[in-house]
Amino acid sequence: MVEESGGLSGNKDNKGNGVDDENFPEKVQVGSSPVYKVEKKLGKGGFGQVFLGRRVSGGTERGPGATEVALKFEHRNSKGCTYGPPNEWQVYNAVGGIYGVPRVHYKGKQGEYYVMVMDMLGPSLWDVWNSSAQSMSTDMVGCIAIESLSILEKMHAKGFIHGDVKPENFLLGQRSTDQEKKLFLVDLGLATKWRDNAKAQHVEYDQRPDIFRGTVRYASVHAHLGRTASRRDDLESLAYTLLFLHRGRLPWQGYQGDNKSFLVCKKKMSTSPEMLCCFCPAPLKLFLEMVVNMKFDEEPNYAKLISLFDGMIGLDPTIRPLNTEGAQKAIQIGQKRGRLNLEEDDEQPKKKIRNGIPATQWISIYNARLPMKQRYHYNVTDARLAQHVEKGSEDGLFISCVSSCTNLWAVIMDAGTSFTTQAYEVSPFFLHKEWIMEQWERNHYITALAGAANGSSLVVMSKGTAYSQQSYKVSDSFPFKWINKKWKEGFHVTSMATSGTRWAVVMSRNAGYSHQVVELDFLYPSEGVHKRWDGGYRITCTAATSDQTALVLSIPRRKPGDETQETLRTSQFPSVQVKVCC
Repeated sequence: MVEESGGLSGNKDNKGNGVDDENFPEKVQVGSSPVYKVEKKLGKGGFGQVFLGRRVSGGTERGPGATEVALKFEHRNSKGCTYGPPNEWQVYNAVGGIYGVPRVHYKGKQGEYYVMVMDMLGPSLWDVWNSSAQSMSTDMVGCIAIESLSILEKMHAKGFIHGDVKPENFLLGQRSTDQEKKLFLVDLGLATKWRDNAKAQHVEYDQRPDIFRGTVRYASVHAHLGRTASRRDDLESLAYTLLFLHRGRLPWQGYQGDNKSFLVCKKKMSTSPEMLCCFCPAPLKLFLEMVVNMKFDEEPNYAKLISLFDGMIGLDPTIRPLNTEGAQKAIQIGQKRGRLNLEEDDEQPKKKIRNGIPATQWISIYNARLPMKQRYHYNVTDARLAQHVEKGSEDGLFISCVSSCTNLWAVIMDAGTSFTTQAYEVSPFFLHKEWIMEQWERNHYITALAGAANGSSLVVMSKGTAYSQQSYKVSDSFPFKWINKKWKEGFHVTSMATSGTRWAVVMSRNAGYSHQVVELDFLYPSEGVHKRWDGGYRITCTAATSDQTALVLSIPRRKPGDETQETLRTSQFPSVQVKVCC
């Protein structure tokens, strides 16, 4: 049986909300709330829609008895209500009413909808920016930075991250009221916990490249890559929000199509803070540099981040375009204590977590094990490959690993395999399906794989493995959804290779692993690898295109005697560093 763009050896959606119902009730009453008449639509989000609600009789200016309120409707069949009331309800129960987050006065279900009755607010920062010739003053952006950091600090202190920081989700208070210069953060539909309250510790790191949460324009790189959200992601999204409001445009705007998120993430990774902030005030560049290099579980130094923007705002709080009361309660803004904060804990330079470009370096994996005979060859042409392999075979060695660079091959042969026989083929195809299926019939399984930039491939198939079934897929993008499907069927990734921008992934049954994960990045995922190592995983497979690198890490069913593993990144084949025992 052969799968599309791949093969299978013998033995072998996001649908949106799914809601088109626009029949909203004319009047609303939930719980013990007054009766509200549903008037004009104020906005629409990924999960619900917000309307102006006007109290039928009586009322006050603000609070539970307000004459005007915001009514948020979410259909019971929406993806946010799969298991009952929206997740947003639970988040508002925990953070509603803290500084900068509006209160939910009533909530309940009416007909087909879950309804929240909330404080009525004013325009969003996007509305303000758009109505001001799509520009904002430096003073205004500085105030937004300070106040939004204060709000996020208080939300994070409650154990939650917002998950969708953007100009549309920051609202000012109602116009012509004493709230009109206050900033509020709304729409908590994508909020998640960064702290496991039961264990009183940070949630565990993970990566699911098929899952994206947020808004493409402002999402953090980690969100694009499907990593577990943490406090750093809110701050990176805030940096892009501030830059958008100041610059009026971000370099990754305009991408379209199914791979929009991929292209935007790639552009974010390749655009340096210097380039992105070249016409911006220095504090924006400093802020961006600090937040994009935060570790997954790092606690932000909010006071330090706030102090960066001291020089962008006026000294007199009464004439600032935005209220900065939140920051003033914690620290005194505008009193030149920023330099002191900036110099704290800066004695040693912070190691950047984004480094190394895929396919411009060799990534070598070293495992500690008993001494054995091992041999390597690199810069091998197609014509010389047979000579090296035959010599190794005469010495009792089998190919254990292959790779390619500039259409030349690198081959490692050693005596530590359990193989009994081996076959290999250099083919102009990526991959040669007929030959592979022929070898499957002979009970040979793919044990090593490499692809060249010119589209050719080197496939090594061996007999004597523990594999009982094998499947492979060739794809124009990293096939994580297919991998995830195969994991559920009992397969594990055992080989990977790339050719140009194309990926080939081989998965096998009875591979000897109890669990497996993927680290996918546009750069070398140093932090992710170390997190996985700490969890007992070891790198068992890796490949890279010019854009992306993918590392597969596995937990073996049988615990190895020595679990030590190291990685080495070099600009050329690491012939000097390779440990050889002949």
